[in-house]
Amino acid sequence: RSPTEYIQAYGLLGPRSVLAHYVWSDAQDWKIIAETGTHITHNPASNAKTATGIAPVDAMLKAGGNVSIGCDGGPSNNTYDMVRDMRLVSYLANLREDDPTAVPAETVLEMSTLNGAKAMGLEEQIGSLEVGKRADFIVINMDAPHLTPAWDPVSTIVYAAQGTDVDTVVIDGQVVMQNRRVNTLDEAAILADIRQRYLALGKRAGLNISPRWPVL
Repeated sequence: RSPTEYIQAYGLLGPRSVLAHYVWSDAQDWKIIAETGTHITHNPASNAKTATGIAPVDAMLKAGGNVSIGCDGGPSNNTYDMVRDMRLVSYLANLREDDPTAVPAETVLEMSTLNGAKAMGLEEQIGSLEVGKRADFIVINMDAPHLTPAWDPVSTIVYAAQGTDVDTVVIDGQVVMQNRRVNTLDEAAILADIRQRYLALGKRAGLNISPRWPVL
């Protein structure tokens, strides 16, 4: 049995289950995922950095599976940048399928929003701007040089934007970041604390981490 069939036998698949990465699978597995309503979170940057493989995103979507996007952790995805990772979803899927149109920008944006909300069981509350849903959204500064001109805003955001282009973040109607300033945290204090803590952590762990190239 495949890993998918194995965990299905133990009742671990269903709408409340999210399978992370899910790189190695086949048509029978995708059928099971769709039939059970199990969700997939695709982590393209992590999979690429660790050479885990390229997930069959296009095939899983065509089979009816709900595929969302994730970052994984710092060691395998240093930036945690969901905006930047959107282009990797398309690039890697197109490369796998040998088709530059396999997973277009519109599909990637839906994977990042609607599909993510569905994977968390929150599709009735977030994931799109609709009457009755929470006001959860970001505002991207499209005046940045690398985003100008924007013939197609969706394509421009997916293929050219990055997390630092986000100007404003609104969560459930509350403005938590505006003009690139976080309203809910003392960012300067946190950064100062981190610069001390990582050195202390390395010392306690007995780690001697240094770059391969000399630092002047």
